[in-house]
Amino acid sequence: MKLKANEKMDVRNILSDLESYTPKRRGWAWREKVDNLKVGAFELKDCSPSLKNGIGIPAAKYFDNIDPQPNNTITTEIASGRFEDDIRRMRMAAWHGADHLMVIRTAGQSHFDGLIEGSPQGIGGVPITRKQVRAHRKACDLIEDEVGRPINYHSYVSGVAGPDIAVMFAEEGVNGAHQDPQYNVLYRNVNMVRSFIDAAESKKLMAWSDMAQIDGAHNANATAREAWKVMPELMVQHALNSIFSYKVGIKKENICLSTVPPTSAPAPCMKLDLPYAVALRDFFSEYKMRAQMNTKYITSSSREATVTHVMNMLISRLTSADIQSTITPDEGRNVPWHVYNIEACDTAKQTLVGMDSLMDMVELKTEGFLPEKVRELKERAVLFMEEILEADGYFEAVEKGFFVDSGYYPERNGDGIGRKQEGGVGAGAVYKREADYMAPVTAHYGDNNVEQYGGNAENPAELIGGSTLEVPSKIVYIDELDEVDNVNTRMEETEAYRNSNLVKPEVEWLADGTVQIEVFLPVEQRTAEFAAVEFAKKMNLVEPEVIHSEMMHPSEGTRVQLKGKVDFHIDLNDLVIPPKPEVMTDDEIRKFVDEHPFKIVAATVGEDEHSVGLREVIDIKHGGIEKFGMEVEYLGTSVPCEKLIDAAVELNADVILASTIISHDDIHYKNMKRLHELAIEKGIRDKVIICAGGTQVTPELAREQGMDEGFGKHDKGVNVATFFVKRKKELIESGQWEG
Repeated sequence: MKLKANEKMDVRNILSDLESYTPKRRGWAWREKVDNLKVGAFELKDCSPSLKNGIGIPAAKYFDNIDPQPNNTITTEIASGRFEDDIRRMRMAAWHGADHLMVIRTAGQSHFDGLIEGSPQGIGGVPITRKQVRAHRKACDLIEDEVGRPINYHSYVSGVAGPDIAVMFAEEGVNGAHQDPQYNVLYRNVNMVRSFIDAAESKKLMAWSDMAQIDGAHNANATAREAWKVMPELMVQHALNSIFSYKVGIKKENICLSTVPPTSAPAPCMKLDLPYAVALRDFFSEYKMRAQMNTKYITSSSREATVTHVMNMLISRLTSADIQSTITPDEGRNVPWHVYNIEACDTAKQTLVGMDSLMDMVELKTEGFLPEKVRELKERAVLFMEEILEADGYFEAVEKGFFVDSGYYPERNGDGIGRKQEGGVGAGAVYKREADYMAPVTAHYGDNNVEQYGGNAENPAELIGGSTLEVPSKIVYIDELDEVDNVNTRMEETEAYRNSNLVKPEVEWLADGTVQIEVFLPVEQRTAEFAAVEFAKKMNLVEPEVIHSEMMHPSEGTRVQLKGKVDFHIDLNDLVIPPKPEVMTDDEIRKFVDEHPFKIVAATVGEDEHSVGLREVIDIKHGGIEKFGMEVEYLGTSVPCEKLIDAAVELNADVILASTIISHDDIHYKNMKRLHELAIEKGIRDKVIICAGGTQVTPELAREQGMDEGFGKHDKGVNVATFFVKRKKELIESGQWEG
């Protein structure tokens, strides 16, 4: 099965035969870094090979539609809650440059005591089930063939079910995962001993399957009252998890620090964030950096989130981040829009490529504030670590509330998270192994003890003919356990919209009917929010809800964005869609104009003073026909039809271009017809191309009045130039026009 760019992904095909599907590959794939990569007309230094299939940013149309890819892995986080719909979002994200698809686990995933089977809903986020993971990896296998680049699939190994989840991830070809025992201890109150023992087993499995591991230190940043004060602690948390992971067996190049700039504007964020990022790079030079956007201070403003994202990526470029995450305004809105996933990928791609070769042009100062602040942060982190040792280790330090304290170390405010060594989830659930304990499995942390039964310590699973890691057929695949709550039921509910001509808007799920509208109301903020909902109701939107509001002035007005649902669909078969205008490339037009020059007379005719539209079609500043080398004699506004025809005769023009906006008393009809008749009277009609344009002009209407063509309000200079070239070419080839 292969994907075709002009066909929707058939989700049912992805879900079929899952019980026998095995992933095509295992392990994390970093982007290929190519120095002096030629992309279009440009040579790029900090980029990786382009995609086989992809979509560039909108401005790419000005640069031969190139779509350069930065050398940073780009993450997008997907969390609609319906894994079958996430598959389509994955495909869209990959086409826009994402190669690290991170599926947010359910909010309570780390509270579960074992693996979940089937597809339970209503918990929030995406429950990590074998079916969901296998379907996503199968989809990723197809998507990476389509875009021509490996796609890394990622999720979370946390909670007391962490080792179980790690086994399943290793079996199912998951390429990366968050795993940090400190997360369990501090934020999920898992017993400390249990958390670290579970982590050792989990990390061993991740090492075997060559997964990239991302830690969870950034949660301190997101939890502390004042995030910029926990920088020394963050460095300590990174250090603890990194060395633990390395000792268990994960390669250093697969250990990634989840770095988050601790502040955001309007704070002087660069002054605080850049030294922190440099200090991390100094301390952890052997490890990878996964740069995530600040979420502690994110709001529902898409503009603000984008600016924060770009500022964070400046730091990423200055400190050579390996993975660039793309948090979106969804964090502040709790509305996971398809479009914001894609916008965030495009923002990352555009920003990182735009800063290509930055470090060849600038350098970080080695004297003054920056290095002094870097040294200070490192000293504070070292002192923090020394205090942990003096307190008899990490467990004692946690019990004393060292972590997520809002003081800037060594200051302490006494509001850190404290956990009891003998308490928490899973306390007392760790047992010493019996002397004859045996584990004839692969990637097990500790002694397998298979020798006593004739096994090989180097290959313990050989004793049982291979474990599920080597022999996938031994995996017990459970499809669905609930007759009502399952993916098949959900898909049946939207079956009418799958591969059919019926269409509804969507945001999270197929045919969810959700739309976004924006209004400006000349009242204060709170009043505007309630008034906006009433406007949405009168527009017949169902369940309208404010997702963002922003004061423009305390009394003059408020901007409000809302979401709501429409309860209808449209049938594509009922649409009347005119053919898309064929537009020649700029180079094609220029080549023809060089060989067959154009002289054009143009004016707004009759008593019409509207000149803006015509000037935009003409002027080089607005991409008008002048940019193709066409010579234009602009006669101005309110030009009589007779004068326009006389000018064409006098200048021996090839083209007459008339603008006629006013339409009362059908004056636009009359002006076009008059131009045609006057050209016949003067004996030039077969020697000149005559075109007219205006807001009320259509091609059909113009041709009926004798024009060669008409142009409407959406036509640009390139549309007009294309017609001129094609028409002149036709006349030359037919012998009606001398070349």
